[in-house]
Amino acid sequence: MKGLGHTMSEETNDQPTTQELTTGDTAELSPKERIRQLEELLAAKEQEAKDNWDKLLRERADLENYRKRASREKEELLNYGIKSLVEEVLPVVDNLERALEHASEEGLPALVEGVKMTHTLLQTALKKFGVCAVDGNCGTLFDPAFHQAMSQVETADQPSNTIVQEFQRGYLLKERLIRPSMVSVAKNP
Repeated sequence: MKGLGHTMSEETNDQPTTQELTTGDTAELSPKERIRQLEELLAAKEQEAKDNWDKLLRERADLENYRKRASREKEELLNYGIKSLVEEVLPVVDNLERALEHASEEGLPALVEGVKMTHTLLQTALKKFGVCAVDGNCGTLFDPAFHQAMSQVETADQPSNTIVQEFQRGYLLKERLIRPSMVSVAKNP
C-alpha cells in the first residue's frame, strides 16, 4: 500500500519513498524493518547519484571532444580556406611566367619590366598566405608526391629518375600540395 505522498509521475517500484517512510504506514514496522527500508532507500539513492555522476562525466567528455573538433576545423579553415582562391590565381602566375620566358628584351623593355613587376608582386602576395613553389628544377630527383611525370626522356646526361624539364610549376599551400609540378623525367638509354 502506497503512502499519501505518492503521485502519478513518480516511478512505480518496490522501493519505498522518503515520504512513505514518514507516513503512518511505517508506524506498524519494527525498528529493524524500518532501518532495512531506510538502508534500501539510501542504496537506491546512492546508485541514482552514481548514475547521474557517470552521465555528467560522459557529457563533459562529449563537450570537450566537440570543442577540440571545432578548434581543429577552425584551424583547418584558417590554414586552407583560401585554397580555391589560390587555384584560381595560379594560372595567372603561369601565364605571366610564360610571357616572361618568351618576351625579348629588345622588343618592348617597358612591357617586359611591367610583366616582371606584376609577377613579383603576385608571388609576394602568394608567399604571404603560405603558398610556395614545388622544386621542379632540372636535376632534382623525381618525387611522385610533388611531381607529375608527363614524359620520359632517354638521356645519358642526367641520372635516371631525375627531372629533365619542368612544363608547369607545382605549388604548396602551407604544407599541403595544391598542384603537382608537371615534369619530364630522365631514364637511362
